[in-house]
Amino acid sequence: METRPFNDNSFTKFLVEGKLMGSSCSACHALFVPPRSLCPKCHGWNMEWEQMQGTGKLAAFTCISFPPPALADEGFGRENPYCTGVVELDENVRVVARIEGVETRDSEAIQTGLPVEIAFRGQEGIADQRPIVTFQPATRNIST
Repeated sequence: METRPFNDNSFTKFLVEGKLMGSSCSACHALFVPPRSLCPKCHGWNMEWEQMQGTGKLAAFTCISFPPPALADEGFGRENPYCTGVVELDENVRVVARIEGVETRDSEAIQTGLPVEIAFRGQEGIADQRPIVTFQPATRNIST
């Protein structure tokens, strides 16, 4: 069992290590991603780290043509929208993240229920850059 404190710094360190971690309440067994140090369900303080598999299904999504400046700098815009969505992980917890590897110019081609897997961006060669959690269509066989 991991003993790091439940804070943003620990969560980021896990992301750098290529791990998506959540917290699990030992009293009511509720699971949260991103992790929380206090259980909002039963108000318990006895939380434990739990690693997510990083696989799930796309539960909802939207394609956005008017990006914030940081995404406009990456080339997204009216002619090249980006996709963000809600992923229901196999652990039955939902995560909001950018969805990559889908045809954003034809949002009707994107389907809810699409099997997805985690992909970490922004960690190549830059030690102090916070990795970005994204999801992409699953390339391996995911059992559900």
